[in-house]
Amino acid sequence: MPDKRGVAKPRSGCPVSASLEVFGDRWSLLVVRDLMVRGYRTFKEFFESGEGIASNVLADRLRRLEKSGIIRAEREKNDNRRINYRLTEKGIDLAPVMLDLLIWGARHEQTDASCSWLVRMNKNREEILHEVRQRWEHDDPTPLIPQFDSDVVRALSRNRHVPKERS
Repeated sequence: MPDKRGVAKPRSGCPVSASLEVFGDRWSLLVVRDLMVRGYRTFKEFFESGEGIASNVLADRLRRLEKSGIIRAEREKNDNRRINYRLTEKGIDLAPVMLDLLIWGARHEQTDASCSWLVRMNKNREEILHEVRQRWEHDDPTPLIPQFDSDVVRALSRNRHVPKERS
């Protein structure tokens, strides 16, 4: 049953279950990724991200994330019709989780991610997290990592796994 904000109560007292209730579906995580890593701000940018999300699903996820306090919607100063989305403090606190998902996915799944960039992310974890927070604090939409271009990445590397650091 939803609470007064329209957010469903967790099924159990487990922190993992509670977290997944808030942001655990694929589309919500991709919106958070796009805000945090790609610097996207608008409905149009999320819709055209290449993930194939339906517009009604995107609108629903944006509403859910806003009700959960992960993002906030702000009217653009120069054009009141345009809405920009921004992570809240609660949303930016997902940065370590997103970084770990990026690294884990690149290490264990076939992806178009650049191995060299992911090795850097893995080795410089605290620096990357600091940079994410700084960009958020300064409202800087500059992408943290380049858009993955599957043709370029395939040409550069056959090995898509992040090498484990040697001791």
